[in-house]
Amino acid sequence: VETDAAYRIDKLNAHSPVISGRRRGSLALVTCFINFSGTVGALREVSNKAHNAELKLFLEVEYGVDLHPVPPPEKIKEDILLFFKLYDPEKEELRYIGRLFVKSSGKPIELIAKLNEMAGFTPDEEIELFEEIKFEPSVMCERLDKRASFRFSQIEDGDIICFQKQPPPEGEEKVRFPDVPSFLEYVKNRQIVHFRALERPKEDDFCLELAKNHTYDDVVEKVAQRLGLDDPSKIRLTPHNCYSQQPKPNPIKYRSVDHLLDMLVHYNQISDILYYEVLDIPLPELQCLKTLKVAFHHATKDEAVILNIRLPKQSTVGDVLNEIKTKVELSHPSAELRLLEVFYHKIYKIFPLHEKIENINDQYWTLRAEEIPEEEKNLGPNDRLIHVYHFTKETAQNQVQVQNFGEPFFLVIHEGETLAEVKARIQKKLQVPDEEFSKWKFAFLSLGRPEYLEDPDIVSSRFQRRDVYGAWEQYLGLEHSDTTPKRAYAASQNRHTFEKPVKIYN
Repeated sequence: VETDAAYRIDKLNAHSPVISGRRRGSLALVTCFINFSGTVGALREVSNKAHNAELKLFLEVEYGVDLHPVPPPEKIKEDILLFFKLYDPEKEELRYIGRLFVKSSGKPIELIAKLNEMAGFTPDEEIELFEEIKFEPSVMCERLDKRASFRFSQIEDGDIICFQKQPPPEGEEKVRFPDVPSFLEYVKNRQIVHFRALERPKEDDFCLELAKNHTYDDVVEKVAQRLGLDDPSKIRLTPHNCYSQQPKPNPIKYRSVDHLLDMLVHYNQISDILYYEVLDIPLPELQCLKTLKVAFHHATKDEAVILNIRLPKQSTVGDVLNEIKTKVELSHPSAELRLLEVFYHKIYKIFPLHEKIENINDQYWTLRAEEIPEEEKNLGPNDRLIHVYHFTKETAQNQVQVQNFGEPFFLVIHEGETLAEVKARIQKKLQVPDEEFSKWKFAFLSLGRPEYLEDPDIVSSRFQRRDVYGAWEQYLGLEHSDTTPKRAYAASQNRHTFEKPVKIYN
């Protein structure tokens, strides 16, 4: 038994060639004979020295002509025990074929006839021999000089020799892996990847057998071939989050990773899932553009339109609004638009026309485009533009909390205007039936605290303070039940429940 190195004994077959051993991290089998004078416990100690929790033994029983087991041959000092595997390039199969005792001073060429007999080849078949040295962390498999002695080639007890028919000359190869080293590299690096369409992230679309060392171009080319797509650059891939079991937020940029393995690694785990999209333009071109998802609300039509606006990154909000004008129907040709940032049913920002779009985030905030009403363009000196939000009250942990919902909007209020007059304009704007509107309550809210208003109250008197954190912290609240059907996109609302029908234009 070899006791001077780490080892692990595993099955001698093609698809699990992980048999590690002594020098150079070799795949040598540790040899043990039935007449070994030690104990299995002694072997366990050797295994523990190698920091290995398992002790795996390779057991081979040889039967004689009477089908009774025969003892192994006597091993003298110069004998070494070698294990042999046969590789078939056409079948892509590497299998254990037997073991032989040889003299360390002998040469591989002396075994050619015997190996051909074990393989079922003709006695004079030309074969190539390779020493299978290690599999981790990288494959090492070297051609064996048939005319050099085993001792000269550092072949020792338990080493594994692979052999095959002599490969055809270069250019005549019709197999994927013509020799043992290339096949072991394939076994080491092969990876089955489950591809899912990004819009259907829960179900596999197809699987591909790839290699962990495939380049970015290799991977997208294989995917394009599978999809019947002529241009692989129109494929965009997104990695998998092993913890959330969802796509990661950011897709893989064009040629930003070197190999398939880099696409699959997530916090020291290796996933076998990738998500794909088929783009309408090549990914390198798309990466030079900024894509914004904008919900456009018609001034008179009862619907919201979701637009994907794609412009160069240095474009401005003004450019976005001009692009939107070419895609939607306006109430009149000279209508002016504005772009709002909406978050949790509150308006947080009106974007300046000159602001660059490169840093605008539409992943967490809803971008809403709308026509600017004529009344807002001609504000009097004492008129105010206020925020109007829908809300309900909920009790949580013995505390009443305000919950906003639906679509927020701006409203012009005039000096001295009563709540009754403001209510009439709101009802007309939102087209709410009398029966339903009579149940609504109106409140002035500052920092989330409602102060309910009565019809004679002057609304503008409540919006005189300037010492607030932002316009959204003071608003006119419309309290009523939230009967909204929950939609995936927050910008949609309808006439009575403020969830407009949605159309999506790409």
